[in-house]
Amino acid sequence: MADDFEEFHKSLLELIKSFEKKNLLFKMHSDANSNIVRIYGERSSGLDVAKTGLEEIEELALTTAEHHPYWGLLYNGSQIIKLVLEKWNDTLTEDEKNQIKWYSEEIKNSSGNVSSHHHDE
Repeated sequence: MADDFEEFHKSLLELIKSFEKKNLLFKMHSDANSNIVRIYGERSSGLDVAKTGLEEIEELALTTAEHHPYWGLLYNGSQIIKLVLEKWNDTLTEDEKNQIKWYSEEIKNSSGNVSSHHHDE
C-alpha cells in the first residue's frame, strides 16, 4: 500500500510541475506517513486553509463517540475555533463571546474525563 501511495505522490508532483510550467501555481502539503496529500490553489489564504482543516477536526469530533474521554475537549475546542475563524475579519458579538465562554466551561468540565491511558480512534 505504501508503495502505491508513493507512486501516486510522485505522479502528483509531476502533474503539479506540468501546471507550474503553464504558470499555474499550487500549494501542496503531504504527509507520507499518513498517506495524506492536500492541494491548494495559489490564491488560497491561510484563513481558507485553516477553515478546511477545521472541517476535518469537526468531522472527527462528530464521528467520535461521546463516551471517548477526549470528545468534549475536541468538540468544544473546535466550536470555539469555528466561531473565531468565521469572525476573523469581523467583530465577535456579545452572544458569540458568551458562546465561547460556554464552550470554555465545557472544556474545563471535560478535562475531568481525560485519563492517562492510551485511546484508539
